[in-house]
Amino acid sequence: MAQDDNGGKDSVSSGQHVSHDALGASPGTAVIVRDAVQDPGLPPHRPRTTDINPKAEKRAERVVYTLFYLSLAGSIFAIAAYIAFPIIEGDSGSVRLNNMFVGLGMTLALLGLGVGAVHWGKALMHDHEGIDIRHPQPGTTEERAAAINVIDEANRESGFGRRTMIRNSLLGALIVFPLPAVVLFRGLAPMDQDPVALLKHTMWEKGTRLTHDPSGVPIKASDLTLGSSVQVIPEGLAELEHHKIEEKAKAAVLLMRLDPKDLNPLPGRETWAYDGIVAYSKVCTHVGCPVALYEQQKHHLLCPCHQSQFDVTNNCEVIFGPAKRALPQLPITVDSEGYLIAQSDFTEPVGPSFWERA
Repeated sequence: MAQDDNGGKDSVSSGQHVSHDALGASPGTAVIVRDAVQDPGLPPHRPRTTDINPKAEKRAERVVYTLFYLSLAGSIFAIAAYIAFPIIEGDSGSVRLNNMFVGLGMTLALLGLGVGAVHWGKALMHDHEGIDIRHPQPGTTEERAAAINVIDEANRESGFGRRTMIRNSLLGALIVFPLPAVVLFRGLAPMDQDPVALLKHTMWEKGTRLTHDPSGVPIKASDLTLGSSVQVIPEGLAELEHHKIEEKAKAAVLLMRLDPKDLNPLPGRETWAYDGIVAYSKVCTHVGCPVALYEQQKHHLLCPCHQSQFDVTNNCEVIFGPAKRALPQLPITVDSEGYLIAQSDFTEPVGPSFWERA
C-alpha cells in the first residue's frame, strides 16, 4: 500500500482510495480493504430418478400410499388389541400383553405416517430451490392474493390434489389415527359405570362441612375475614384411601368473603351465600385448569392457564378469556355450631363442558 499525494488516503491494490478518517484509523496506519464475498448462487439442479422415470414415480407413489394405509391399519389394530387383550386386575401378564400389542399398533400408525410423509416429500414433491421474501405484516390485498396463489402452487407442486391415492390414504390415516387415544382415555373411567354420570356428581351433599385443603379441618364462618380466599374440600375427602385424587378434582372449591352489599345473586340464589361468604368450583369451565388467583380489590378470579377471568360479585360470570360459562356455585350455609356446610351438591356440572355432550 502506498500513500498518495493527498496525505490522508491510501491506495489499495485494486486502485481504490479509502479515507483514514472514514475508517477511524490514524494517518500512517496501514488499512486493508477486502472485497465482499461473492454469493456463489445455487448449485445446478440435479433431477431425481422419479423426475425422469415415470415407472419410478409410480413406484414411489405406491410406496407412499401403502405406508399411509399401513398407518390406518396400525390404528385399527391398536383399538382391536386394546379390546382383545384387556387388563385384568392382579394379572401382570395381561398388562404386558395389552401394552405390547397396543404399542405395536400405535408404533405402526406413527411410523406409517412419518415415513410416508418423508418419502412423499423426498421422492415426489417439487424439489426446485426457491426464495421466499418476507414482507411486513399485515400484507396488502395484493399480497394476500399472492399468498393464495402460493397455496395453489404448493398444491400443484406436491400433487396433493392430483395424486388421489396418496391424498385419500393420508386423509384416512389421519382420521383414524386419534381413535386409539380416544379408546384408551375412555378406559380410564370404570367400565361398568357411565362416565358422564360420574362427572355430574361430587362428594358435596346436604350437611357436608367445608374443610381446609389439605388438612381437612372444618371452617367456621367467623374464621373468615373480609377479603379472604380459602381453598376447601368436602369433609371426609382427606381420609379417603381410594379415588382421592379423582374426587378432589371434581369437588375442589374456592371460598371467599365479600361485603354482602357487593354481591348480586341470580334470582333463586339469594340464600346460596352466608353473610357475604360464597363458594365456587375451582375447576375452570374452559379445559379444567385450577382457577387459583383471586384479585381481592376487583373481586375477580383468574385461571392462569388461558387467562379466563370470572366476576365473583356477579355469580362468577365470565368477563374475559376463552371460558364460555360461569363457574358453578356451591350453595352454603352454617350449622348449629357455626361451621360452614353445603346445602346440596352443585346444581350444574363442574369443569369443562365438552364431556357433557358425550
